[in-house]
Amino acid sequence: MALRIKNRDARRLWLDRQGLARTPTGTLDLLQIITDLGFVQLDTIRNVTRAHHHILWSRNQNYREPMLNTLLAKDRSVFEHFTHDASVLPMEFYPLWQRQFRRLGQRVGKHKVMDDKDIAAIKARIAAEGPLSTHAFDTKIEGKKEMWARPPHKRVLDQLWYAGQLSTSHREKFIKYYDLTERVVPAAHREVEHSDEYQMDWLCKAALDRLGFGTLGEIQRFWAALDAREVKIWADQTAGHLVPVELETVNGDWINMVAAPEIETLLEETCAPTSRLRILSPFDPAVRDRTRLARLFGFDYRIEIFVPAAQRRWGYYVYPLLERDRFVGRIELKADRKAGVLKVIQIWLEQGVRWTGARANKLDAELARLARLIGAETIEWQCDPVKG
Repeated sequence: MALRIKNRDARRLWLDRQGLARTPTGTLDLLQIITDLGFVQLDTIRNVTRAHHHILWSRNQNYREPMLNTLLAKDRSVFEHFTHDASVLPMEFYPLWQRQFRRLGQRVGKHKVMDDKDIAAIKARIAAEGPLSTHAFDTKIEGKKEMWARPPHKRVLDQLWYAGQLSTSHREKFIKYYDLTERVVPAAHREVEHSDEYQMDWLCKAALDRLGFGTLGEIQRFWAALDAREVKIWADQTAGHLVPVELETVNGDWINMVAAPEIETLLEETCAPTSRLRILSPFDPAVRDRTRLARLFGFDYRIEIFVPAAQRRWGYYVYPLLERDRFVGRIELKADRKAGVLKVIQIWLEQGVRWTGARANKLDAELARLARLIGAETIEWQCDPVKG
């Protein structure tokens, strides 16, 4: 018989697996946070702070923005590549990412934009001059300039990066610098080889460990480094080692999923999450899978940065508000770093949430902590604060 997991227990286990159950204080082990999460998505938009900084800060609020680049550029304990989006991963995962280099390298390599001689010249410049950004090259876009169009040299740099021939050396003001992989990735990681089958097994097991429980689709989407057929083959081959579970959704429905053998121990050891009210990034891994989010929490969340202003239901950059094991609302924020101001533009409560004085105080405290992260001295309310 399948193990039944009640909705509240599922929510708590998911938040624990995502590093959001504990109070985000104490000694900071940044690499361990990234390892526990599996990867951290990078994003260019700095509305308050960039998504990767916000995600890490949410797990430990002693985190500060320069720390991630130190791991990447100096310690070489993380590397950049592509999951469902550009991300940082622990360097120890590098040998298990080889099939992703081949997979994406073959996919992007189908569309050749420069001849072999010019591609070799780009690599030769990097070999001779050291890490270079796209700004070091000057090829031009030919034809119509569309929104996502990129010059040929940028496409080639990315193709070589996807294929693992180039790696991110460091970033300056979020500009990526490309270098030869052998000068970025330590040989101890670069020279290890695993079979495709071993890598696929690791990817699925590592995803399930971080999910706690999931459908095959959720396992596939976690890294986005496997296709649905490959995950189905893995599940069939390891069926005897997986625990079938029935998960209760927030609406009382039951969905068939699988879990790792230690699921019952994990459920027993999971405690009630912290009572802090948390402002999460829209790109936080806890809310990234919107279907899973809705099933577990009944929280219908979308990011509307690409939605025309007149068509937005909420706002441009709106952050989920998490309290204990419940999403209680969402808040639109904007930072003016030069002026040292964190602006509260609007706040919305979820249906059935009563805004008490205690909740208002919790939000004020979290806003103050977020302001300290970015060095803002003032919190400016551009809407009426919610009354208790």
